[in-house]
Amino acid sequence: MSVPASLAARRRELEDAATHLGRPHELRFKPMFGGLMAWLDEQPCAWLTPGGLALKVAPAEQPALLRIEGTARLVARPGAAPSRHYIVLPAALSRDTVQLAAWLAKSAAGVPRRLRR
Repeated sequence: MSVPASLAARRRELEDAATHLGRPHELRFKPMFGGLMAWLDEQPCAWLTPGGLALKVAPAEQPALLRIEGTARLVARPGAAPSRHYIVLPAALSRDTVQLAAWLAKSAAGVPRRLRR
């Protein structure tokens, strides 16, 4: 399946972050809702859309992430309520492998099992 260049680039950014964590084989993707859903350790961790990379973040970690300039809650479609769990990252953060890896690790460790689905 061919994916748009913007999604392919976001996928590479997330793959680089997983590799930085030493966990590249635990990351997988599936086309979903016009984008790519990403799983790390068999748990949803990110949604890659043409509009950006949205990371699934535990409620306790969200305030710190939302203080970073350019972050915002994911709005999946026009008129929809902002997501309670997915935060869209600015390009500068998603392209910074070390910083993205740190947030990916927090995503994988911090989302309670009942919220991971």
